[in-house]
Amino acid sequence: MAATDLDTEFVGRRKALFGLALRTTLLTIVTLGIYRFWMKTRLRRWYWSAVRPGGLPLEYAGDPLEKLLGFLIAVVVMAFYIGIVNLLLMFVSFSLLNSAAAAYIISFLGVLPIVFFARYRARRYIVARTRWRGIRFGVEKGAWGYAWRCIAHWCVTILSLGLLLPRQTFYLEKYRADRTRYGSAAFEQGGTWRGMYGAMTHQLIGVLSTAVFALVGFTGAAPEALYGLGVSLPWVLYGWVSYKVETFRYLSNHKALGVIGFDANPRTGRVLWIYLRGWFVIALVVAVLGGAVMIFALLAIDPSALSEEVTASGPSWLYFLIAAPLYFALFTFYGVLTQIMLTLPLTAHYAQTLTILNGDKIGEVAQRDRDEFAEAEGFADALDVGAAF
Repeated sequence: MAATDLDTEFVGRRKALFGLALRTTLLTIVTLGIYRFWMKTRLRRWYWSAVRPGGLPLEYAGDPLEKLLGFLIAVVVMAFYIGIVNLLLMFVSFSLLNSAAAAYIISFLGVLPIVFFARYRARRYIVARTRWRGIRFGVEKGAWGYAWRCIAHWCVTILSLGLLLPRQTFYLEKYRADRTRYGSAAFEQGGTWRGMYGAMTHQLIGVLSTAVFALVGFTGAAPEALYGLGVSLPWVLYGWVSYKVETFRYLSNHKALGVIGFDANPRTGRVLWIYLRGWFVIALVVAVLGGAVMIFALLAIDPSALSEEVTASGPSWLYFLIAAPLYFALFTFYGVLTQIMLTLPLTAHYAQTLTILNGDKIGEVAQRDRDEFAEAEGFADALDVGAAF
């Protein structure tokens, strides 16, 4: 590493995050979801401060009131779409086709541009509220341009049976990156989409082998071929993780901020292990708590529900009082464990394997004006997409 390069540190610890995530999740439940905007803000501030390029932390300056007001504005817009537009679609569908199927399909297709619009707006808001060394980041307007590009690229990817997925990944990231700013400096996404095909190697092997084993096995030509799914399906999972990691590496290493470059080296094996370990722990906790909720709920309804020979003693209301907190604990610990078992280690790994090249040139970047947003992340929150990590 050259003397002018900057390593990235991650100083967050599970114990501190566990306490913060648990407190904010409980407050969100107690306030019937209203506190979620403050929860997201506090979690982001914690993560941002833990990521320290060159030893200096990122800062998140988002305001929870912006999120709350933006959400309310977006809900009004979405209520109009769902209530009025869908009602008209349903009326026309029944009038012309005597079926609601067409209305459902058109409604789904109609909401896709809003979903992609929301993702871009959510990213623009988050980036605009991020600072490093006191300098603001920012993203240019372009949400609707991003939305129609997403639709076009997805159509091309589907028609190519997934073979042009790298093209979609590259050009959508290029659209976002080329509109991102750090102070007075602009990011630029280099490279080519063809250079990302190597990232699909394991994914292609897994999908093609799965298709062959399934085709040969289910058609009866060689039923024993189905045993091959025990290898090919895990390979699909590995290929999916490998694609995410390798495309992140390629895109990061071909980004530039003027003369400033980036060197990212995340490891597929490490990321896969984080996913496997994290989801195993989450599934185990959810299974235990979910099973307990079902048992006590059944006992509250019918004391003899578990066995005709064994009838539980005690009043039904007691079992209900036990099931209710277990039900809320299920969702509480799911959210908390997702943070400490998945988001934290993944963020730490990606941060610690990132180096900023020619970091001494950062001092030449000047400040930029603060971006204003009327709806903050409202559309993203209303659709529950794009606003999470």
